Amino acid sequence: MPRWFNTAGPCKADIHYMLPPTVRLPNLQRLIVQQSYFVIHAPRQTGKTTAMLALAQQLTESGSYTAVMVSAEVGAPFSNEPETAELAILDAWRASSQLDLPDDLHPPDNWDNAQPGRRIQAALQAWAQASPRPLVLFIDEIDSLQDEALISALRQLRDGYRSRPQHFPISVGLIGLRDVRDYKVASGGSNRLNTASPFNIKVRSLTLRDFTATEVGELYQQHTDDTGQVFTQSAIEAAFHLTQGQPWLVNALAKEIVEEMVTDTSVAITPEHIHAASEVLIRRQDTHLDSLAEKLREPRIKAIIEPILAGQALGDTPSDDRQYLLDLGLLRRDPAGGLIIANPIYRQVIPHVLVQGTQDSLPHITPSWLTPSGQLNTDDLLQAFLAFWRQHGEPLLGSTAYHEIAPHLVLMAFLHRVVNGGGTLEREYAIGRDRMDLCLKYGNVTLGIELKAWRDKKGDPLESGIKQLDSYLARLGVNFGWLVIFDVRSKALPMEERLSSQVVTTETGRSVTVVRA
Repeated sequence: MPRWFNTAGPCKADIHYMLPPTVRLPNLQRLIVQQSYFVIHAPRQTGKTTAMLALAQQLTESGSYTAVMVSAEVGAPFSNEPETAELAILDAWRASSQLDLPDDLHPPDNWDNAQPGRRIQAALQAWAQASPRPLVLFIDEIDSLQDEALISALRQLRDGYRSRPQHFPISVGLIGLRDVRDYKVASGGSNRLNTASPFNIKVRSLTLRDFTATEVGELYQQHTDDTGQVFTQSAIEAAFHLTQGQPWLVNALAKEIVEEMVTDTSVAITPEHIHAASEVLIRRQDTHLDSLAEKLREPRIKAIIEPILAGQALGDTPSDDRQYLLDLGLLRRDPAGGLIIANPIYRQVIPHVLVQGTQDSLPHITPSWLTPSGQLNTDDLLQAFLAFWRQHGEPLLGSTAYHEIAPHLVLMAFLHRVVNGGGTLEREYAIGRDRMDLCLKYGNVTLGIELKAWRDKKGDPLESGIKQLDSYLARLGVNFGWLVIFDVRSKALPMEERLSSQVVTTETGRSVTVVRA
């Protein structure tokens, strides 16, 4: 049977390329031996469910435990009806146990006859007492529950905890996107627990790491072994660089290439294929990327992502909020210090999502920047941008929710119209650099653009901008670029008076067009 790269749901060894599922888990068996309750949290599509299913199977097959993976997701529609949620959850748990466990390890009949509000606790007590082995329970999608249903479930687990191992599961793992403190407990999900209580019995909160570069190579090698199609070493390195080992992205890149782009298995996969596939993922925004994008409007996320995009230092943000973005997989800690966007693909996806509303608001723009042969003329592009900004720039600033970088987003929306499938627009930004760098590639033209904002109580960023752009152009290997300075001061001149462009030469002899907008 052929195998495939998986981008939806748990992996199955008979039909999917997959790494040993438990290799990225922390040492959970030690916690289980210690009769501990714990939390496993990691972003979506990182392999949590696959790994925990495999661990439960290993524990059961060892003969030492009754171990099973169950889900709380069926209770999600009943957040304010905990009694109904209990029944739905227990019914799903019975079905899972009957599928995954031998008959003698199934829960007993009539295990859910307790009073409402105690059914989960009583059921697990009855199961632990009936089981010939200690009971281990992994509860997936626990953070799909909210409000009263969530609090009730956690309290019942806590109340039964002291009765383990004879009368309650010896070990319980809660598995979800977030740590316990970020579980939603208020109507609308605006509040959080802010503490481990009512699950203050947890010993550890653990996460599932991403793939290493070696593991990306091992995964892709499975496809080579099955089909003969080679991923070159440079392609593997490019895939790791773009994804930083995020499992869904690693699989999605390969799936797009081998199933859509390069179906001839005699053709080797190169870095060019990897980069082309990443552009497809960014434009298409599959479910995984779309679910991340939805979160960008959350105030606690916006308060951190917006200054990162603007290149500014973070304000006084709560450590829990920063950890939340790390848990979601949107950010990671740079080994050199500071928070950065988790990987280059997310770095492109985030502003791409943010400019969509502005793009939809743009008027029709005639592509006057193209030569008769279809090449990009940067001088004509500059004139087109100046005309566009003079007429539409300020009215469009209100079309984005990220007001601190509204000018940047409007310009990017304009440039997306320029590339429009015929080129690419790449972005770079980092905390504390006070700038955003863009690289527009169209045909044989590479245009480096640096965006800076002139804010109140700050000096003219012209001099620092020229030096920074000069360095950026050197990295791109080109000799000309744009420095766009947005004057966002409260006392800025009217648009008609300040909109201008001039060409200056850097100390290294590069040509820079300075645009004041």
